[in-house]
Amino acid sequence: MHKLLSVVLLAVVLAVPAQAKTLKVATISPDGLGWIKKLRVGMKEVQTRTDGRVKFKLYPGGVQGDDSTVLRKMRIGQLHGGAVAAGTLTRFYPDLQLYNLPLQFRTFDEVDGVRQAMDAQIISGLADNGIFSFSLIETGFAYVLSNTPVRSIEDLRKVKAWVPDGDPISVRILSHFDVSPIPLAITDVLAGLQTGLIDAVAVPPLVAIALQWHNQVKYVTDMPVMYVYSTLALDKKSLRGVSAPDQAVMTEVLNQVLEEVDQDNRKDNLKAFDALLASGIERVPVTGEALDRWRAVARQSIEDLTASGDVSGAGVTAFDELLQRARANSAQASLGQRTGTGE
Repeated sequence: MHKLLSVVLLAVVLAVPAQAKTLKVATISPDGLGWIKKLRVGMKEVQTRTDGRVKFKLYPGGVQGDDSTVLRKMRIGQLHGGAVAAGTLTRFYPDLQLYNLPLQFRTFDEVDGVRQAMDAQIISGLADNGIFSFSLIETGFAYVLSNTPVRSIEDLRKVKAWVPDGDPISVRILSHFDVSPIPLAITDVLAGLQTGLIDAVAVPPLVAIALQWHNQVKYVTDMPVMYVYSTLALDKKSLRGVSAPDQAVMTEVLNQVLEEVDQDNRKDNLKAFDALLASGIERVPVTGEALDRWRAVARQSIEDLTASGDVSGAGVTAFDELLQRARANSAQASLGQRTGTGE
């Protein structure tokens, strides 16, 4: 009898997936977007390939709050992770803001040149401070969308500009332009535009369209003011009990998905910028002395962030070196195309 009972108990134990884990992940991105669909497919594949030992519960559309709220819920264990704007995680690794420095990247070739060398450093820096990040996700170049034309810094000072609530770095950067922005949670921006509380935002075109902000503005300043990116991040504590092989499967599958999303977002942002213009939003060029002044003030703000320790001097130096190298390579490639060398 005892032997039979032992056999039955053993069969029950073996039938239950060992160290089963359901990881609860949230994002502000609306459900139904292409990248959310791909993420769901990837999460399902992880569950299948780990025989149910690793599952995901995805909360899209901001039902768990904005990025800051998601991070707070991660800290107290209500959530295990989130797909969030990288700037949300600066407390864990300040140098992830290097990509966000104002008016640094000008072309996608520059972005690719720097990211190829620096993405791994950012992911490692987060890991050293308790955050497990999958492959980084391009959100896109942010442009100023406004209800009055913004060509110059003087024009910028006249608008009621939005910054994400809880983003002191953006506030400090804008202070160099003598702008006092209005902080709002991302979920309150549409209402802010509709009521006139704010009349200018700086976001990638894809975000503006996805969140319907583009219906509330009239102009787009044709100058990328910042490069924005995101990450699917987990609190490393949430992976306790997940075996190394299962973590390897999860990393392989979701990295592949997010690398595809990274590429898709670039294509979709290019289409979205054209869609903004097609909807009647007017393009505002920035050239000559006005552009030079924008860049000079941006550089001053970076020097301030470095001096205050918000980003490391070593990080800024490494970023600058990579950027200048990428810029030179891009220029050389363009010269080769013009001269017919193809080199």
